[in-house]
Amino acid sequence: MTAVAGSNWRAQLGRLAVAVVREGARTLGRGGGRSDEPAPARSPLPAPGPIAARPGPVTDHLGPVRVEYRPVDDGAPDPGEIVWAWVPFEENDGRGKDRPVLVIGRDGGALLGLMLSSQDHDRDATDEARHGRHWVDVGTGPWDKQGRPSEARVDRVLRIEPGDVRREGAALSRARFDEVAAEVQRFR
Repeated sequence: MTAVAGSNWRAQLGRLAVAVVREGARTLGRGGGRSDEPAPARSPLPAPGPIAARPGPVTDHLGPVRVEYRPVDDGAPDPGEIVWAWVPFEENDGRGKDRPVLVIGRDGGALLGLMLSSQDHDRDATDEARHGRHWVDVGTGPWDKQGRPSEARVDRVLRIEPGDVRREGAALSRARFDEVAAEVQRFR
């Protein structure tokens, strides 16, 4: 599959923050920011208007899920494909991880997906289930450069804007996708 142009806003924001801090330090080092002169007059801010729709953070999807399998080798993320996106940790503290996600459906223009992990949760399945986490094996594929087996977490459905998808990894086989879909329905 071809690469998908993803959102790199986090990297751009980081570069902007560094530039702002450097410029502020330069200004303060020259004695700037401390002046007896009045600040120049500014024009008033425009009236608030509607917030423009834009790609946003990956969030948990709590609504109904209509699972579908429609992979198309067109460079755009589709249900049935594994893509890469930044997934926040459940603690919702701003931390997260760039990881593979199996797209299982859509919610309007957004994608619905399941995060994948290369950790073997079969070893601690009882503990995971006690915490409400349920995993199903999806096998290996080109989404993992090291060829490690992956598992999909079927109790947590993510809502992802297509612009936040970094790249496509591969399409999952229909048979394996159907196994995952059955587990999603079981635990949702």
